[in-house]
Amino acid sequence: MIRRSFATLLVIAAVAPSAHFGAATDVVITPLLHSSVQLEAGGTVIQVDPWSRADLSRAKPADLILVTDDPVHHLDPKAIAQLRKPGAPVLLPAASHAKFADGTTIANGETKTVAGVTVQAIAAYDIKPGEPAHPKGKSNGYVVSLGGKRIYFAGVTECVPEVRALRDIDVAFVPMNLPLERMTPAAAAECVNAFKPKVVYLYHYDQSWAGNGTALANRADTIDAFRKALVSGIEFRDARWYP
Repeated sequence: MIRRSFATLLVIAAVAPSAHFGAATDVVITPLLHSSVQLEAGGTVIQVDPWSRADLSRAKPADLILVTDDPVHHLDPKAIAQLRKPGAPVLLPAASHAKFADGTTIANGETKTVAGVTVQAIAAYDIKPGEPAHPKGKSNGYVVSLGGKRIYFAGVTECVPEVRALRDIDVAFVPMNLPLERMTPAAAAECVNAFKPKVVYLYHYDQSWAGNGTALANRADTIDAFRKALVSGIEFRDARWYP
């Protein structure tokens, strides 16, 4: 378990979009670890890909949990049990249902309103072949409509047509899937430039750390390369996803 100051996380990573976008309801975004994110707005808490390797002791109980894929850093039943309010819905892809039978499946392209939140599942898949493989239909990204904002969690994907077609995204979380040169800094930035969110976070970019605790050697340079490749008008926000 990674223990960090939650107060420090809030200072350096939380966002009140109303201060920047004029929202009627503040949306507070707290990056946690790798692909784990907490959203809050109007008393509703959403946990995305909660992972018990993070320090979840002061994370907030969830009214809704979203799962993008089936590896443990996306689908962690222990973390779900820790953060899930009684009866709170858990949305996940059909391929992940066997690992969490109490979840509700949502397919690529499907939209559901649960816990008062509208969630659209966006296709998340690989173009380049090889392992680890993410075939089309297996995994989800999500567009969450919360507090008057549209927040996109890409999950594990390359820059597929369904991602390029996104519009009116206020905040996007986009991966760099560096193994097999999927979503390199240039490719990830080119993808973000295509759908032009107001704000972008880079996440799920150090698979070495997630797998064995060894940090990516050129992590800072890699992030900087992504940032420099963004077009004008897209705000990049860095966050402390890893120790």
